Amino acid sequence: MKIGYVQFNPTFGDVERNLDRAEALIEGTKADLLVLPELFNTGYLITSKEEIGALAEEAPGGKTTQRLAAIAKKNHVHLVAGMAERSGEKIFNAAILVSPKGYVASYRKVHLFFEEKLWFDPGDGEFPVYDIGPCRVGIMVCFDWFFPESMRTLSLKGAQVVCHPSNLVLPYCQTAMVTRCLENRVFAVTANRTGTEQRGDKSLHYTGKSQITDTAGNILSRAGEDEECVGVFDIDPAKALDKQLNPHNNLFGDRRPSFYKDICR
Repeated sequence: MKIGYVQFNPTFGDVERNLDRAEALIEGTKADLLVLPELFNTGYLITSKEEIGALAEEAPGGKTTQRLAAIAKKNHVHLVAGMAERSGEKIFNAAILVSPKGYVASYRKVHLFFEEKLWFDPGDGEFPVYDIGPCRVGIMVCFDWFFPESMRTLSLKGAQVVCHPSNLVLPYCQTAMVTRCLENRVFAVTANRTGTEQRGDKSLHYTGKSQITDTAGNILSRAGEDEECVGVFDIDPAKALDKQLNPHNNLFGDRRPSFYKDICR
């Protein structure tokens, strides 16, 4: 199957422009699965609860979900994309999965980063894994990568490809994903954004360098820091089912959970 990332520079608050740009980049791309950045439709540098409240949408009812579903259908592709999801009085930093047949599910970010704790409610569900046909995909969002339990949980639940919408400002993730994939023997698609957001006295610069990482920790594709692009690579997802490191060691079979109790305290 062909998996890939969509990297671009969203404009804060201009949902229509961001949707148009994402669609233009995806148009004609031959892929089975594409991942878009975190909060790709709204931008990231939020200044108030009211501001993100006005931009948040329901999933699946909102226009972003409907537009992505139309793009997925037209291009025969599964999409994972970050957005602000409204559910009742709560607002989540979420990622939705849509198929060529429409909306599938939403994941709500478990580990909130920095001022996200001021604007969003923490995720209230488990790390999800979905069968999309060619493979089973898991979803986490940006700062979730900092916690190895996130990808380990997805991998233990059978994920072969981990979809990772991101707005990375720290310089560590792209290198760390090599270890995350190696220690779990899974593929990962980290879809980052580019550019700098300046809003009042606040400024954030995003690191770009979206990448696809394989089960042995090899970087199969990496974007530049500033380019807007789609990166696609052809993989064999069955490789993520093989956890055998050598004739004597199985990555999951050798686990000894009874000795790991302290990490859950």
